[in-house]
This record gives sequence, structure tokens and C-alpha cells, in this order.
Amino acid sequence: MDFTAREEEVASLRRVVRSRLEGWGIRCLVDEAQLCVSELVANVITHVGVGTPTTLSLLMNGTFLRIEVRDPDSRALPTLVAADVEAEGGRGMALVAAVTDRWGVSLLGDGKVTWCEIATGPISPGEQDGDPRVIRTEAMRDLYGIVGEGQVGRSVGLVGALKGEEAAIHIITDLLHWLSAHGRDADEVLDRAQVRFETEAHRASWD
Repeated sequence: MDFTAREEEVASLRRVVRSRLEGWGIRCLVDEAQLCVSELVANVITHVGVGTPTTLSLLMNGTFLRIEVRDPDSRALPTLVAADVEAEGGRGMALVAAVTDRWGVSLLGDGKVTWCEIATGPISPGEQDGDPRVIRTEAMRDLYGIVGEGQVGRSVGLVGALKGEEAAIHIITDLLHWLSAHGRDADEVLDRAQVRFETEAHRASWD
């Protein structure tokens, strides 16, 4: 999908993402994919320029959903920024890295492609620790600098759990600010997230 990088284009792109993923039967990845598209486009707007001719591509690459955003500037490369917990910005690519399995930049003769991939494979019973959602959440907690390296990706004691809860609150709060900034109803999204969580938990209990 070709478009010009403007803030008002993001809502249309998010609708395209939802429609395509629902058609592919991977509705469970809509939220992560929409977040990635929003942040990748925002990166073009901020660092390349408003109105930049840009292309969004969604592809199924084996057991991965691949998202590509192409722009004509090969100099403004996206980078991870170690933003402080209280910082209001600078987390765009960090959020992309946290909710995806891998990401990168491919330089072209006439620009670049910033891409990311999210695993689409089914989760087998008993593989909760390997659940991509759990892995991505642990990565996001680590990015926020709340949980020590020794606690990431493994079971922790009471102290670690409390720190994890604090990290989750920071993450949820930032996401609510992000939703509000993009004109979304934060309460409605919270309600939908709660319903989805309860549905998935109920489904898992029957597996």
C-alpha cells in the first residue's frame, strides 16, 4: 500500500492491517501489528519528513508475519534508544523490538526498508514459557529497566514479581497515553483487552 507519511494516514493503515490479518486468520496479532505499523510510520514522519512517499507491505514469511515500511531516505536509520522510564518519547523502536521477534533495516539503492517479524505459529500445551506473548512482555519489561538481567525470562521470587508488577504498570500507563494521543478511547481498549485475556485464559484451561 503506497501512502504519504502523515499522522492522519495512520488510522487508515491500521484498518488495512486489521482487515488483512483477519483475512489470514491471525486476528490474535492485530494489536501488535498495528502498534508496529504506527511506530514505523511515526519514525518516517519524525526522521524523514511529513509527506514522504512511503510503502507498507504485509507478508506471510513461513511462520512469521512480516511488516515492511519503505521510504526513500537511506541515511535516517532507526535506532534503539535507551529511554528513561519517565521519558515522554524515544521508545518507538524499543516498543517495536519488544513486541516482535526480530526487526531490522535493509538498505536499497533508492531508500530503505524497515521491517519486523512476529511469530504466527501455534502454541502447544505446556509451552507457556515459550509463548511469544510472554517472551515479548519480558523483553518490554527489560527495556523499561525495572527488572534486573538475572530476572528476565525466568521465574522470579516475590521481590522480582513485585518489580515486574511495577514495570507492567509503567508499560500499561504509557500505552494508555499513546492511545489517547492517537484519539482512541483508552477505557474501551482496556475493556477489550480484559475480555480477550479472560477468553484466552478460559480457552487455555480447556486445552
